[in-house]
Amino acid sequence: MSVIRKAAAVGGGVIGAGWVARLILNGIDVSIFDPDPEAERKVSEVMKNSRRAYKTMVPGGLPKEGKLTFAKTIAEAVAGANFIQESVPERLDLKHKVLAEIDKHAAIDAIIGSSTSGILPSDMQTSMKHPERLVVGHPYNPVYLLPLVEIVGGKLTSPEAIETARELYASIGMKPVVIRKEIEAFVGDRLLEAVWREALWLIKDDITTVEELDDIMRYSFGIRWAQMGMFQVYRVAGGEAGMRHFMAQFGPCLSWPWTKLMDVPELTDELVDKIAAQSDEQAHGLSIRELERIRDDNLVAIMDALSRQNKGKGWGAGALYKDYTKQLSKLAKKPAISKAAEKAKSTKPKKKA
Repeated sequence: MSVIRKAAAVGGGVIGAGWVARLILNGIDVSIFDPDPEAERKVSEVMKNSRRAYKTMVPGGLPKEGKLTFAKTIAEAVAGANFIQESVPERLDLKHKVLAEIDKHAAIDAIIGSSTSGILPSDMQTSMKHPERLVVGHPYNPVYLLPLVEIVGGKLTSPEAIETARELYASIGMKPVVIRKEIEAFVGDRLLEAVWREALWLIKDDITTVEELDDIMRYSFGIRWAQMGMFQVYRVAGGEAGMRHFMAQFGPCLSWPWTKLMDVPELTDELVDKIAAQSDEQAHGLSIRELERIRDDNLVAIMDALSRQNKGKGWGAGALYKDYTKQLSKLAKKPAISKAAEKAKSTKPKKKA
């Protein structure tokens, strides 16, 4: 199974910093490049949150952290890395420029993942001389806690690169799902977009408020989705007859004029102000950092609870959480090998058979 020997991150925003945190806390050295003069501070804030969450996950002690280096150039960042994650803003022209630079300086066997939320990998590959090693590795925030990563290959991505990427992401406790066909926004963001669009209409038309809408989600189907997803929940809702009965009973509703999914509400200043004001009121004065810590505590608690279900085997994200925390505990107990010892071991002549 492929493992990450050294990683590089290009882009240190919310997502890029989340990747850095997951890698560092798995004991992997990371070199990051981000031209933002505030990058080091922003990554440091995310690292603080991630350490706090992981100490709750693995109270017996965490692995020795990998070394974090802030590089001055992309070339310096990717030197020696066999795994590179790009997380720059969602502009195709910028992706082209950055990926071409990564491709130029990366080791020939390095896998390059892009955190894009919806750009087709085939469109990003056009600037690369070695496009076969590019995959979309689309995570969910916070990257250091939520395990899913959508892997999407482009027209020029090799099957070997997809399989290696799957192994690399899995090695750091993630749940890789390879998307079968290349499509804009992949799967998760398409579902989120549908819900988000309908939610905007409900707020715009004064049907509900931001807080009321969030309550409707988190006190009902949000809990169901977290532990069983959509289709399995609906299978259960169909009773003993299962999914066929559910679809026969509720399928006709799809033709009823219940939603505005095909219409896009205009984000006027009035609508933006309304949503922002209601969101500010909902926060009750809590800062973003305080909300992030509450979010992280809740996510850890949910996954921890799920890890004890199914006769102790874990269920859904809880099963992976159970394995991941065991992996981290085992890594923490592993004796540290000095860089000199590692070099000596790698250069030691092999005995002839």
